[in-house]
Amino acid sequence: MKLSVPVTGRAAVAAAVTVATLFTTGSIAGAAPAPDRAAAAPAATIAAAPDLPVANVKAHLTQFQSIAAANGGNRAHGRAGYLASLNYVKGKLDAAGFTTTVQSFTSGGRTGYNLIADWPGGDANQVVMAGSHLDSVSTGAGINDNGSGSAAVLEAALTVARTNYQPTKHLRFAWWGAEELGLVGSRYYVNNLSAANRARISGYLNFDMIGSPNPGYFVYDDNPVIEQTFKDYFAGIGVATEIETEGDGRSDHAPFKSAGVPVGGLFTGASRTKTAAQVAKWGGTSGQAFDRCYHSSCDTTANINDTALDRNGDALAYAVWELSE
Repeated sequence: MKLSVPVTGRAAVAAAVTVATLFTTGSIAGAAPAPDRAAAAPAATIAAAPDLPVANVKAHLTQFQSIAAANGGNRAHGRAGYLASLNYVKGKLDAAGFTTTVQSFTSGGRTGYNLIADWPGGDANQVVMAGSHLDSVSTGAGINDNGSGSAAVLEAALTVARTNYQPTKHLRFAWWGAEELGLVGSRYYVNNLSAANRARISGYLNFDMIGSPNPGYFVYDDNPVIEQTFKDYFAGIGVATEIETEGDGRSDHAPFKSAGVPVGGLFTGASRTKTAAQVAKWGGTSGQAFDRCYHSSCDTTANINDTALDRNGDALAYAVWELSE
């Protein structure tokens, strides 16, 4: 989740880092996908949303931690760790059969990147998107903020491929750059969509911090259909939710919402303090932040609540499957 004040003093990316691998496949970001094998496949019965294996999500987080450790301790915009993170995600998606697009932009004098992945098939005039920001702050590896959302969105996309899910609507997944500098990547993407392609997005789902160590279960109250979809999932597993207010307007759903796209999302809390009433509802520690390591060097793989990560990953999958039928 982005800082509420500007971030400055970014170090230069090592000269040895190459972006050549970024542009091996793709199309214009946001454009309607070309027809292909999946579009021509016989219609399949809509499958129930799968359980996302939390072990797989955590394996992606381990990779993000290793990438940060090998690149100055972070995965921030304009740094080698961000580019390595993007290459990791892109490689997984390319191998799974997605059409990937890398979109470049400039912020603070440094080049940033968005990664867009389209699953072949589905109605190109009804696009369901799920996304997360891939960058960290410069002070740490950013495993909860926002490796957690990025890893869960990646695993959801890989599950689409693994199950050969063929929904009625078209599925698109996204990983945004420079969110921590003020939603730069997602705003660039939305601003560069044509009016027609913007209108084709029937919903954008955002996942920014979904594994906080002292978690709450917060649902965005933006689009009522998307909001209710998430609430239905949590009600079904007996977990109470609250409306998300701490990060309202501070993550990558905001540019979509401003452009008139229906949005929703999930959040487990950042620097706000968990109340006694919330402890009675969810467990955890009263009087302590939802994430004591928010924007700090201790935001590592040790800073994740597995239960919250598991529940939110499954809620993500449920919403993607339900809303794309």
